[in-house]
Formats: sequence, structure tokens, C-alpha cells
Amino acid sequence: MSNLHDRSHFENSYAGKPPWDMGKPQAASAESVDLVISPVLDAGCGTGENALFLAASGHQVTGIDFVDEAIRIARRKADERGLTVEFQVKDALELGDWDKRFATVIDSGLFHVFSDEDRIQYVAGLTHVTEPGARLLLLCFCDEEPGSHGPRRVSQREIHAAFHGAWAVENIRATLLDVRPDLEGISFSEGGPKAWFAIIRRNSL
Repeated sequence: MSNLHDRSHFENSYAGKPPWDMGKPQAASAESVDLVISPVLDAGCGTGENALFLAASGHQVTGIDFVDEAIRIARRKADERGLTVEFQVKDALELGDWDKRFATVIDSGLFHVFSDEDRIQYVAGLTHVTEPGARLLLLCFCDEEPGSHGPRRVSQREIHAAFHGAWAVENIRATLLDVRPDLEGISFSEGGPKAWFAIIRRNSL
């Protein structure tokens, strides 16, 4: 497992309040709700805001994260809001051993933490848990974001390369990632880090 996908780093983040934990879904993900078909997998769900938003919109959602504390908070939020989401502690690099199948996968800030080697394993796992025609809605840091704060930057070419074969990239558009407004000592582009939002469809094998 790569250092980018380091469990202790994320566990330490959730011991405080992570920069990405804003108490609401990512705008780019929320705006794409019309593309979502149940059942839905939220891969790397964190404390569950995207999953909970989709559940409130009437979708059947499973959220996974490999950090116990994130899932504990997500389950508490679901209880408080009276929403039903299946939240599980599970590593998104271990989808290949799962018997669940999904029509839509939400990846809101997970792909960009993986090394090149982990990307291969992740995409293979996504292929395993989806049927042909399923969609992946991918939100990740963009290579046009300056500086070095945050995760690795991702180019459109890298997205196409990672999903070549079993998947087809239908569309990639530029957007911004939402982060907490009270961050100290971290500087991003005005309005939030530059990001890509990609719509990727699972091909027939």
C-alpha cells in the first residue's frame, strides 16, 4: 500500500477535523445527482455527506472508508438525520473480494490519493463491483492547481490511462473542490482547489 494511501495519516486527520469535512456534500457531486442510479457505492465516503445527500434524494447507498472513526461519525449522522445508509469499514483497494454490485460509484476525493500501482488495483476492484453500463462519478485534484498542499495532482491523460479498457471516459470538466473556509496555513486557488469532474462508464468486457 502506498504512503499516499496511508491509514495512519487519515486516522490522524479524523482525530481533528479534516480539511475536506465540511458538513455538506461536494457541490460537483450534488449537482450530478440526475446521473445517479441505485444501488450506489460511495468509495472513500469519509463522514458520509455525499452518501447521506444521495440517501435523502431517495437512493440506496453503501458508503465505505478504511478509517473506523470516519464510519462511526457517518453512522451517527445517519441516525441523527433519520436516513438509511449502509456504512462499512472497508478499504477501497479491496473491492475485488466483494460480492456486492453497484450501478453508480461516487469517488469524491479518493482516486487522487492512490499511487500508480494502487490505481490499477482500485480500477480492477471497481470493475468487479459494477456491471456494464454502470457509471463512476469521479472528483479529484487537477494538475492545474498550483502548490503542493493536498494530494497529488491528476491530469486528464492520467484519468484516461487509468480507466482504459474496461471503462470509457465520457466527459471530464474543470471544477473546484470544496474545502473548509477556516483552514490555516494552507493556500489553494481562489474558490477552492482546482479539480476535474469525470463521468466514466463501465464497458462490456
